[in-house]
Amino acid sequence: MYLIIVGLGGIGRSLAGIASENGHSVVVIDKDEDRCADILSQHDLLAIAGNATDKATLEDAGIDRADALVATTSDDALNLMACWLAKKYAVKTLVSIVNQKEHSDLFKEVGVRISENPDEIVARSLYLWSENPDTQLLASIEGGSIFEVTASEGAKGVNKTVKDVSDMKDMLYIAIRRGGKLIIPSGNVTFMPGDVITVFTKKESEGRSVEYMDELFH
Repeated sequence: MYLIIVGLGGIGRSLAGIASENGHSVVVIDKDEDRCADILSQHDLLAIAGNATDKATLEDAGIDRADALVATTSDDALNLMACWLAKKYAVKTLVSIVNQKEHSDLFKEVGVRISENPDEIVARSLYLWSENPDTQLLASIEGGSIFEVTASEGAKGVNKTVKDVSDMKDMLYIAIRRGGKLIIPSGNVTFMPGDVITVFTKKESEGRSVEYMDELFH
């Protein structure tokens, strides 16, 4: 994959490192020459000090052969313009951070896959998981979260079947680990003490889902 990354903040740097280490062709664009020099000293990639909304800069980055462009800056206007220009060059995959929720529709109109403000996501998750220390967050994905809980001896949900405790809207049991065995949680499967239960929940129901599982299994 030929990947162009706009912005060398924390997320852009991490993404560049991951993509480069996985053997992809990576080009990063950032206005800060020192950031560009630093990333070049750490990874095998191309770094361009320039403005990603400048066509000449994008052409220097090889926009005409890019498979994807990911915009990671804290400036929504810059991210949107970079994605819009990339679309004009027929880049197939456009992804961007959206720092202010009210701008989300603008990105969607251009055909950009979006991720919400990462600082807000982290803050919300830290608050939620600090309130529920026995629940482990596995992943935050677009539209929801995946987390797991371990069923305690004597908990209300233990010895009940999946269908008996499936009344929480917007939440889905994904898997149960019991010892070294992986169990698909069909309706007649019974929860046992020590089960590690993996759950998906929609983002808007995340708090209620965590509280529901905590009440059932802790």
